[in-house]
Amino acid sequence: MIWMDTLVQGILLGGLYALFAAGLSLVFGIMRLVNLAHGDLIVLAAYLILGVMGALGLHPFVAVLIAAPVMFCVGWLLQTYVLNRVLGEDILPPLLVTFGLSVVIQNGLLETYSANSQKLTAGPIEAQSLQFGPIAVGVMPLLTLASAVAVIFALNQLFYRTALGRAFRATSDDATTVQLMGIRPSNVFAMATGIAMVVATIAAMYLGTRANFDPSIGPARLLYAFEAVIIGGLGSLWGTLAGGIVIGVAQAFGAAINPEWQILSGHIAFVLVLLLRPRGLFPRAND
Repeated sequence: MIWMDTLVQGILLGGLYALFAAGLSLVFGIMRLVNLAHGDLIVLAAYLILGVMGALGLHPFVAVLIAAPVMFCVGWLLQTYVLNRVLGEDILPPLLVTFGLSVVIQNGLLETYSANSQKLTAGPIEAQSLQFGPIAVGVMPLLTLASAVAVIFALNQLFYRTALGRAFRATSDDATTVQLMGIRPSNVFAMATGIAMVVATIAAMYLGTRANFDPSIGPARLLYAFEAVIIGGLGSLWGTLAGGIVIGVAQAFGAAINPEWQILSGHIAFVLVLLLRPRGLFPRAND
């Protein structure tokens, strides 16, 4: 029964990794941009929620409703005035710019908040659990997984059922031709990055309520997100959820065997999937 409990906890942990990865997957699927600052933007969103909580005395579930529109604007401005200028056939300029942005965010947060760990306090719900037979499931991890499923479902509906989604897909397929139809790729990209930052804010809320965070943890969050995207298949949102769960389950079983193996187990699972399925578990048909 202990292994069943480990499996359940791993799946729940995978929900958090899927939230980390969903925004990254959306941006990559539309504009083939690997944002190396994605993890640091999640941490920035966590500090923004912390600031809103401190200023207005709000619960993190309410503070995220204020932080999310702010982060949407941050993403839109970042894409419009920085990233759109370096997008092109050469993938190196966006990588260099987002790497530099990562360094700027980390040092800015360090100067503002110091290196001390912070946490978003959600109250009694943090310790509450539900009993499913012999297995106890934490309410916060369950909410995290439910939110990941809801976010990915919403992104899929947006992508395949709306006019904006059609613009996303058309621009992804041929950014030059869509301009003949009156669509400006730069605006589409800015909207996509803004939405990705809203998802990152939701991820930040769960990150901050479930664990301590500090200005230096962004790159590790990026790594988990990147691995989840690759495991699931580039551009596949539901695959991203599967990728997050694979990493979460691998880490849970690794920690059950030896606590020192937790992080390593996730990376080993990533390598094994790449060896067996180089294009990921659920690659898009047009990849």
